[in-house]
Amino acid sequence: MSDTTQEKLQLGILSKDVIKHIDHWCTKFPEEKKQSAIIPALRYAQDAAGGWLSEDLIKAVADYLDVPHIKAFEVATFYSMFDLEPVGKYKIAVCDNISCKLNGADKIVDHIKRRLGVNCGETTEDGRYILRTCECMAACTNAPMMQINDREYHENLTLEKVDEILDDIDKQEDGK
Repeated sequence: MSDTTQEKLQLGILSKDVIKHIDHWCTKFPEEKKQSAIIPALRYAQDAAGGWLSEDLIKAVADYLDVPHIKAFEVATFYSMFDLEPVGKYKIAVCDNISCKLNGADKIVDHIKRRLGVNCGETTEDGRYILRTCECMAACTNAPMMQINDREYHENLTLEKVDEILDDIDKQEDGK
């Protein structure tokens, strides 16, 4: 571990839990190919940091993996799963590819925009939601579909089903 990495760890940029997960992913690759763990390392670091990657956090991951900063920045800026500024806690992505469009994705997006009071790419004032559209999410036979936080997939959407999903999230959040 380099001196820079030690400094960043001492500053608390990478938590012990994040380091544990990065170490886990590093075991899946040969020692000389640690850079292969950049994507899962950045994903876990982003989740632990509240859903976005600061410049310092990206550098800390690169330092921990002992790869040049530019390699981590290339990954963080290329893939849409990474956010480089604060965004909503719940990332709503509605597929707007052809199958979803033909099955009503535009109506779903318009409905969510009205309900949340945001346009695509915007975060709600309370910081709870960000709405995006995205290309194919491989659910063409069950279109339209959306995902929440890159983990929950919701298919065969109707306006009522979207309301139920958002109502459930709101109840969870308000109950905390």
